[in-house]
Amino acid sequence: MSTQMQQLYQQVILDQSRARTGNEALQRDAATGPHGYSHQVNPTCGDEIELETELLDDGHIAVRWSGDGCSISMASASVLSELAADATAEQMLEIESAFHELMHSRGTMEADEGILGDAAAFSGVSKFPARIKCALLSWMAFKDALNQAQAAREEKHHA
Repeated sequence: MSTQMQQLYQQVILDQSRARTGNEALQRDAATGPHGYSHQVNPTCGDEIELETELLDDGHIAVRWSGDGCSISMASASVLSELAADATAEQMLEIESAFHELMHSRGTMEADEGILGDAAAFSGVSKFPARIKCALLSWMAFKDALNQAQAAREEKHHA
């Protein structure tokens, strides 16, 4: 990856860390659609996130989160929220899988911007094992919360 591209990716992470898209009050019981909640902590560095997903009637999902941590973990949650705003649950699972694979590539994999969008900016993070957990924290919370929301929807349909 070129130095210019690395600088651009670093800028995306810094910008997203400040923007904190999706960082808002969790609705939990006020959510109208099937929803899930996950609280994740990275004991290594103290990053913490609470994230909820809500399955909307149109097939899309809403992601809301609250957290505190390093710029990588907060930027990652922000990017995840932006991507989720325009995606269905199935699309987000595909994106989550691609992001997970990228983070475990140890820097050997080229990020697919077509799938990952701004999440491709974290490709450099994959070279630093101690930082991978920071980038993945919100994604683990997302997958957990989405599984809960999908289970709640299934339960509702079978009730």
